Amino acid sequence: AGIESNVGYASGFFQIKIKLPNKDFSGVVLTSDPDGKGGNHDELDFEFLGSNGPPFTLQTNVFANDEGGREQRFHLWFDPTSDFHTYGIVWNQHQVVFYVDKTPIRVFKNNTKIGVSYPSQQLVIQGSIWNGETWASGGRKIDWSQAPFVASFVGFGVTGCQFQSSASKDQCYISSPKLWWNGDKYLGLDPAQRKALQDARTKYLYDDYCSKHADIHKECQINKNTSY
Repeated sequence: AGIESNVGYASGFFQIKIKLPNKDFSGVVLTSDPDGKGGNHDELDFEFLGSNGPPFTLQTNVFANDEGGREQRFHLWFDPTSDFHTYGIVWNQHQVVFYVDKTPIRVFKNNTKIGVSYPSQQLVIQGSIWNGETWASGGRKIDWSQAPFVASFVGFGVTGCQFQSSASKDQCYISSPKLWWNGDKYLGLDPAQRKALQDARTKYLYDDYCSKHADIHKECQINKNTSY
């Protein structure tokens, strides 16, 4: 099953409230992501890896120019099956910030100056639920007797700049009251947000691509306060 926006975007603030299936859904992956299409695509992922109770795993990933492999996994500090929680992304030409209930959990900085690809193409917004038993649950197979696996979505909010054409894309990067997410306030995190980010990552991040493949991804080789 899946949903997709009718238009694409080149920057913005995107959020939605999600409640996961309240049953054993090991091997099921729920994804809510602005997702590019075709070759050399860009993609920003929230992926919920199914389980049969805590810990509940949230995986984030960033693709840029078809370069992925940037998975980071967190154990959520709440039960995402019992109530709705808000998941959001701010995306501008300075940084991508992933939020859970307004807490920043990941920052991906624009480091094109050192050769790191950065999401810059048209992105649509997608949500889907699909079979990921080969990798998402540590080898545990889906118990199909538990089907259907129903996820609920409410409070969908998009404050974004619609992508019109490659020639006019730069208009989505200017700072203005209308495009507030491009302003100075969103060049980086403020001190309180940086502390919240570090606390969340210290307590709940348990699998980070930078700890495995720092030699492959240049952003892993610079100051961690600059790129996570």
